[in-house]
Formats: sequence, structure tokens, C-alpha cells
Amino acid sequence: MNKDLTVGKPSSVLWKFCLPLFGSIIFQQMYNIADSLVAGKFLGEEALAAVGNGYEITLIFIAFAFGCNIGCSVVVSRLFGSKQYKDLKTAVYTTLIASAVLCAVLMLAGLLLCRQLLQLINTPDNVIEDSERYLRIYIYSLPFVFFYNVATGIFSALGDSTTPFIFLAASSVANIGVDILFVTAIPMGVEGVAWATFLCQGISCILSIVVVFVKLRKIHTDEKPRVFSLQLFKEISVIAVPSILQQSFISVGNIIVQSVINSYGSSVMAGYSAAIKLNNLVTTSFTTLGNGISNYTSQNLGAGKPERLMPGFRAGVVLVWVICVVIVALYEGFASPLINFFISNPSDEAIQTGVMYLRIVSPFYFVVSVKLVADGVLRGAHMMGKFMIATFIDLGLRVVLCEIMSPLFGIIGIWATWPVGWTVGLIFSLVFCFKGIKKAQKAVAHK
Repeated sequence: MNKDLTVGKPSSVLWKFCLPLFGSIIFQQMYNIADSLVAGKFLGEEALAAVGNGYEITLIFIAFAFGCNIGCSVVVSRLFGSKQYKDLKTAVYTTLIASAVLCAVLMLAGLLLCRQLLQLINTPDNVIEDSERYLRIYIYSLPFVFFYNVATGIFSALGDSTTPFIFLAASSVANIGVDILFVTAIPMGVEGVAWATFLCQGISCILSIVVVFVKLRKIHTDEKPRVFSLQLFKEISVIAVPSILQQSFISVGNIIVQSVINSYGSSVMAGYSAAIKLNNLVTTSFTTLGNGISNYTSQNLGAGKPERLMPGFRAGVVLVWVICVVIVALYEGFASPLINFFISNPSDEAIQTGVMYLRIVSPFYFVVSVKLVADGVLRGAHMMGKFMIATFIDLGLRVVLCEIMSPLFGIIGIWATWPVGWTVGLIFSLVFCFKGIKKAQKAVAHK
């Protein structure tokens, strides 16, 4: 069901729209958590390290898919808010074509450079073969990853956050069962984990694209929309490229951090792999909620209602902090059982590594969640330059401090870099966000 985010009480509208988005990302993250869980429990510590190691590289590809998602979503949201339905359809077709070309290029590069990428991050010899097998199969699934992300971006732009939630809930639960089937009943090892994800993502993607075209057919236009528009492609790229760069640099930063962690051995790698999956579950959830704020912002700006932006921002902060209270309490109080849940017969070093990470980082979810809400406003308002500045400051600090603090303080020095980067990044995001809202309100007032 399509929903107009420009009418109704902002807090009520935003909560109803964003809560299914939060549920969707929880189920989406279950794909990766299921992979790590099954690998760690049924195949052992080295298999978990291999899956976690390969996962850091997959985040580069996800960054490009995410950029296509948010670029399409923000532009389609604005067109939906301003009721330009013919251009809306053209923007969707343009994104699908551009995404297909970009995906083909990335698949070719990934398959050719797979081994070199793993060697670049100092992957230990005892896990590199499994890491490569997992990564190659993931690369085969990139078309599903790209088109599913574009589809969810379109759903969100149209105010429909329920449909992707239903698809993801069904496919994620199925993925857990297929993971176990391909690893136990059909002993395929790490490859079984990867093929299970390939299969379930593929089904979810195909169903999502079919529903997108059904929705588009129901939107009436007087004229037949064009299949491709260079102008709309440029508008989408203005949002997509900075988003891709942001996510890519985050992924590259994570890879640099991973390469430092890899030097500590497979037990530390396994503990970090479990902890970072739990961390990514949270930060990705907040990023997705930030995307919802982007859709809300873009629709309201398209409708000429900037006065709704600040109430929307405040409602977003309340929403993410409610979630933070639950998650921080869970991670602080049950860190050891959560890490242990991922690994069969874990070493003490693996458990201690994961527990230390969660207990240092999780209290700062209150900080990064607000930053990601503010970033959502910046994206929705097309303030991509400011958005990138805040992101790169956060990432740059983390990477530089990781290289400095690891030799001085060991692994605990690496974990401390997350809170520092998030806190400084938040300051910049808030300043840019509030200035942007005021500017948009003044622009309307002067018309």
C-alpha cells in the first residue's frame, strides 16, 4: 500500500512508516547472522572466521547496491510527493537499467580479483580457501542483491514499508532452514552457507521486482513514460554516487580494520566476526531507519512542507533511542552468551574478544543512532556534500586511530576507535542537519 508521508501528525506517520523498515532490516541481517551462526556451530571456529572475513569484502558490493537504493528512493520520493507520476516511472526504469550495468561491471571485477582482495587484508592461510569459496558464490548473487535493494528503495519512496518486511521475513526464516540443510543433511561446508543465501535472496528479489511493476501499473499517467532519462539519471546519481562513496569508504575502512585484526590470529578473528555481526545488525538497522527519514524528508520537501522536517527529526530520535535502550541492555548484560551462541567450542580468546568489543561499543549506539537520523535528513534534502563530510570525518578518525592505537593498546585500542569516530561525526551531522532545515524553511517563507 502506497502512503503519503506529507499528511498527518509527523511522529505518528514516521513511526508507522519506520517500524516495518526496522523489522525488514532485522530480517535482512538474519541472512548474514544465519551464515555465521551455522558456520560457527556446525563447521567450527575457522569456518566462522572465513565467513566473517569474506563478509567484510561483500560490504563493498553492498555499498554500491545501497547507493542505487537510496538514489532511486530519494528521487522517487520527491516525485511522488509532487505527484509527477510519469517521471516517477521513468526514474524507476532508469535506475533498473543503470543498476544492471553497474552490477555486471562489479561481478566481473570481483571474480577476477577475489583472491587478491583476500590476500590484501592479510587473510591467514588456514581460512583463505574457505573465504574465497564463500566470496565467489556471493558475487554470483549480486544481481539479486542489486535489484532487491532497488525494489525496497521504490517501496519506501511510495510510503510502503510493509511489503519488503513480508518478503524479508519469509526469506530470512527460510534461509536459516536451508543453511542448516546445506551444511548438515547435504554436507557442503562453507559453500553450503553461501548457496543457501544465494537461493533465498534470489527468490525474494524476483518476487519484489514483480510487485514493483504491479504497483507501477496501478499508478495512472496520461502519457507513456520514457524507459530512460539522462536528466533523471543525473539527479539519481547526485544522491547515489555520494552514498556509494560513503558506504564504500566505510567498507574500505572496515577492511583496513579487519586486516589489523587478522594479524592477531583466527581466534580473535572468530570473536570479532561474531561481535561485528551483532554490531552491524544494530548500525544497519539505524541506517535503514535513516533511509526512512530520507523518504519522509524528500516527500515533504517535494510537497513544499519543510515545517514538518524538525518534528520528523525529533520523532526519529525518539524511535532510535527506544530501540537503543533494549539493545544496549541486551549487549551489556548478555555479551558472553551472545558471542558463545555463534561458535561451537570457542576458545577463551574468541569469547573475550567479542565480549570486550560489545561492552565498549554498545553504549555509544545512543550516539551513532542520532547521527544516522541526521544523515537521513541530509540525504533527503539533497545535502550530499555535508553528508559526506560528516561521514568521512567519522571513518577517517576510526581508521587512523586504529593504526595508531593497535600497537599501543592492543585489541582494546581498536575497539575504542568506534566511539571516538561516532561522537565527532555526530557533532558535524547535527550542525549540518539543523542548518539545512532552517534554510529549507526560510526558502519556503520567502516564496
